[in-house]
Amino acid sequence: MNTKPTGKRPTLRTVAEETGFAVATVSRALADDPKIAQKTRDEVARVAARLNYVPDRAAQRLRTGRTKVISVLLNLDHEFLGFSDEILFGVMSALQGTDFAISVMPETQGPKRFETVQKIVRQQLSDGVILTQTEPFDDRVRVLSEAGMPFVTHGRTEFTTPHAWVDFDNEVFARGAVERLVSQGRSRLCMILPDPRYTFGQHLRYGFLSAVRAAGVEYELPDEVTLDSTPDEIAAFIRKRQAAPNPPDGHICVGEASALATTSALQDCGVRPEIDVSVLTKQASPLFEHVRPQIQTVFEDLRETGKHLGRLLLERIDGTPPDDLHVLLTPEA
Repeated sequence: MNTKPTGKRPTLRTVAEETGFAVATVSRALADDPKIAQKTRDEVARVAARLNYVPDRAAQRLRTGRTKVISVLLNLDHEFLGFSDEILFGVMSALQGTDFAISVMPETQGPKRFETVQKIVRQQLSDGVILTQTEPFDDRVRVLSEAGMPFVTHGRTEFTTPHAWVDFDNEVFARGAVERLVSQGRSRLCMILPDPRYTFGQHLRYGFLSAVRAAGVEYELPDEVTLDSTPDEIAAFIRKRQAAPNPPDGHICVGEASALATTSALQDCGVRPEIDVSVLTKQASPLFEHVRPQIQTVFEDLRETGKHLGRLLLERIDGTPPDDLHVLLTPEA
């Protein structure tokens, strides 16, 4: 059947009449709901494309009171290479079969960081928000909680009021990394921490300090650089420290960018990683499987993190209380 242009914008009903399917079936098929047969989804998509059908989100908002949009706030400058891509891939997987769209909002650091969420709340730009790089008493959490807008954080806070969160157990990671390097005979360990304003930095510090003190080994937590430092700054610090007395014989890296800077600086100094000194890094990609010399790694699955973030946010939007909407992911060697 060939529908002649009428000048009117095609609707779900237009697509339904053209395909012979019910409007509800067409809606779910266009949302790529896996419960709808693939053949049906393909047919509906083909007809919708031919008719130039585009969802009318303004009409949906008037009808349901929802925007059918979730906002993901991302700082694009991250210690994990490809952090944003992996998180978004996971979130999109969680949204498959729904008619929600993602709005990615770049976020800058600084005292006015919370202004982005204020804008989302004030202009009702989305039905829910995913926050990353969480702080213990995060102003963004306070703004969203007071507004009653559903949200989920990547990382925990210290607010007494419960909220949904997904986190990686960085305390366990740091403790396990120390124990592994100590078991290999390393006795002076160094870890470059995130800026102390981030909650996960506190977890890393506690896990690291409890483990080195239990093992009775020497340690360094440098103040000169953080994970927010550039790779050049981190490499310069490693070279400077290597030239000084009693350099570390074990480095624990919290992210891939700092690990690359550390290993390159060690090699610049004529130090052989995994022979003269151990390097262990947390990674979120198979990057270090292709880097020589190979170093030790612990995997953090950011796609799985994104899936949980998306799933928990949908549950919050549907009205599930936040009390039990918590996921703590454990390190994978």
